[in-house]
Amino acid sequence: MVIEAPYYHQTHQESEVFLHAFRNRMPLLIKGPTGSGKSRFVEYMAHVSGQKLITISCHEETSSTDLIGRFIIKGAETVWIDGPLTTAVREGAVLYLDEIAEARPDVIVAIHSLTDHRRELFIDKLGETVKAHENFMLIASFNPGYQRGFKELKPSTRQRFVALSFEYPGPKAEAEILVNEAGVDKDIAKKLVAIGGKIRNLTELGLAETVSTRLLVDAAKLIRSGLPKRLACHAAIVEPLSDDGQAIESMKDLVDLMI
Repeated sequence: MVIEAPYYHQTHQESEVFLHAFRNRMPLLIKGPTGSGKSRFVEYMAHVSGQKLITISCHEETSSTDLIGRFIIKGAETVWIDGPLTTAVREGAVLYLDEIAEARPDVIVAIHSLTDHRRELFIDKLGETVKAHENFMLIASFNPGYQRGFKELKPSTRQRFVALSFEYPGPKAEAEILVNEAGVDKDIAKKLVAIGGKIRNLTELGLAETVSTRLLVDAAKLIRSGLPKRLACHAAIVEPLSDDGQAIESMKDLVDLMI
């Protein structure tokens, strides 16, 4: 069975950077706003490079034990179970730590020896050091604009990675993404992209995050399935962005004028 590659629209030369980082056994850090294609890019490149992908969505409770592994009781004995990080290191998979800045500090400490010339993982509970498989690759992502000053990566950590910056695609590329992802016609795609662009420029609304390409794809899918255009935009674009009544009404008025 042939598995098709996930759709991805390259905007700069990010594929080349990924492949060269992989060949040189370098970890990769992907920076960019929510819904700008970071996870899809990793999924696409893992497919292109023929690598198994293991994804961890980091949050404030994500600990090094969750990644490395733990002892569990099985029947009458205690057995060790590798975590996803250890599995990737042993087998040679791509490990993707999504939103790494959300994880606890001990996670950063655990991956330090994998992000330099050593490329090894120390498992304290086993007293074992595991050398990374030659095909192991560590990728991490984070949103540098989210809650600025509250959850950031230390400079000493950032400098352990080769890095890529992601932004939302230009209008032409973003419309093409909507056509391919949601199956809408070009006219609808262009109108949705125009709505996204307008809202992104409304800085006076004080939105914590703005319209992502992901939200535009969601709106396009709702329209493609038969939901009225304005209602689809209200549900998929406007409502996820804010709980403030005035901001919501302002965005709905804008949508109604544009589609």
